[in-house]
Amino acid sequence: MSDLLLLGLIGGLTLLLMLTLLAFAGYSGLLAGVAVSAGSPPIRNVTMAYKFHTGPFNETGRLFTESCSVCPRLRSIAIYYDNPHMVSPEKCRCAVGSILSEGEESPSPELIQLYQKFGFKVFSFPAPSHVVTATFPYTTALSVWLATRRVHPALDAYIKERKLCAHPRLEIYQQGQIYFMCPLARQGDFYVPEVKETERKSRGPAQASDTPMDGTGADTLSDTSSVSLEVGPCSRETSAATLSPGVSSSRGWDDGDTRSEHSYSESGASGSSFEELDLEGEGPLGEPRLSPEAEPLGATKWPRELSTPEKGEE
Repeated sequence: MSDLLLLGLIGGLTLLLMLTLLAFAGYSGLLAGVAVSAGSPPIRNVTMAYKFHTGPFNETGRLFTESCSVCPRLRSIAIYYDNPHMVSPEKCRCAVGSILSEGEESPSPELIQLYQKFGFKVFSFPAPSHVVTATFPYTTALSVWLATRRVHPALDAYIKERKLCAHPRLEIYQQGQIYFMCPLARQGDFYVPEVKETERKSRGPAQASDTPMDGTGADTLSDTSSVSLEVGPCSRETSAATLSPGVSSSRGWDDGDTRSEHSYSESGASGSSFEELDLEGEGPLGEPRLSPEAEPLGATKWPRELSTPEKGEE
């Protein structure tokens, strides 16, 4: 009888542990739907403090922690420039940091100096007129792990299906939500100077001297480059190559393209722009936008450390 009682107790505790884990996963967003849409951006023009990172994206957790430790009340932000399934992990580029100000507000000189003291740089970008966007709950560290495995494949499918030119990829941690955003216009404004510098070095001095300049004085890049800094729509020729059928990756990406380096501007994007979308309704900032379309996908994406920063108080 004592053995049966012991086995029953062990079984009950095991069941209780499993239910607790399932409840925790559900609270973290396991059952949350992923709605991808195109419309107005979730944020306005932003000034951010950032550190540039070249290497596997699963090593960026320390940058989130570092930026949040400087000023925990600020929102965290990350900009990813390369597709980790088509670019060598050692060559993937991103900028991670905190949002210093948004909209008409200007960051205080004291705040800028504080971040610069810890080695951060300051960068500003405007609010694009239209973006591809999605949200995911940000309640626990597990939420980040779940989001990277559900939202990014949904974004890829949405962009590829509609043949959009949407890059780079931004993540904004705000008010218990992770906002994912891919600009459909003025993409060049979102590339930090380090990305442009690496592109100039990779093309060599001769090629760089022949590169055309855009209206802002920044050079644009060729279709064969690993990233396009053009403000306008992407090349249809380049997009056609990346949208060609290929072997499906076990992590939810299209690996049919055999070129050695690809950014989000060349992976799954075509020459279509937001002007070709049938926009309906209004977004949070009063801009027209599409009705959300839920596209939950279970494919995995970037394995990132769970040591992301604790959410700062808004």
